[in-house]
Amino acid sequence: MARGLGTRMRRADASAALNSEQDAAASTGTKGLIPIRRPFLEYLVSALADAGIEQVVLVVGPAPDPIRAHFTTSPPRRVTMAYAEQPVPIGTADAVVRAAAVVNEPAFLVLNADNYYPVAAYAALAAESRAGTVAFDRDVLVRDGNIDADRVRAYAVLDVGDDETLRGIVEKPGDHLDIDSEAARWVGMNLWAITPPIVDACRRVPQSARGEFELPEAVALALHEGADIRAIRMSAPVLDLSQRRDIASVTARLLHIEPKT
Repeated sequence: MARGLGTRMRRADASAALNSEQDAAASTGTKGLIPIRRPFLEYLVSALADAGIEQVVLVVGPAPDPIRAHFTTSPPRRVTMAYAEQPVPIGTADAVVRAAAVVNEPAFLVLNADNYYPVAAYAALAAESRAGTVAFDRDVLVRDGNIDADRVRAYAVLDVGDDETLRGIVEKPGDHLDIDSEAARWVGMNLWAITPPIVDACRRVPQSARGEFELPEAVALALHEGADIRAIRMSAPVLDLSQRRDIASVTARLLHIEPKT
């Protein structure tokens, strides 16, 4: 999902250590093209290919779209690339519906374009026969990634059963949940294995308080209606490229990785 406006990334931040190319890219809000030696999205595409994914669909804005232009000029070699157009960025559930119209399979993975996930997470979800997500260990996200403890409040907290069944979602808990408690240990980072019942819920989910159609709320709707969704527990970091101050830390953590798209 690469259609967002990048509002936080466009916001000026004097404390962020950026080179001139990174500053220029951040000013456009197109997070997937921010150069981390190579455009950030190339690292994601490379990791997907490492996990055995063969087709990538990017949800982008109407033409002319800079992400589509980049991959048209420099097409990847290890995956086929297609595009789903989201005319207006009205939420991640709407993005899923747009992607589903392009994907040639009943089940597919959905992920953010501004997060670098472990290859193992993609591989585990791709091996699933049912809908699913990865439940990341909060303490490992904070210890080994670039996500501080307070930022966890902006993500989804997952209620995971002993059998790794997803029982519920607390979206953006803020101060309503003790983020250091065991109840908040497992965090959702918007990485999903999507099946037709989830797509159907995305079509029907009402607008959120933010005025958008949100994927976590669609998943909660599907759960309420009896959907069977797995939550794979994983102790591994995720890199988050949401704002300018993230660029330096993401760059440092990706220094040892050379994307092979």
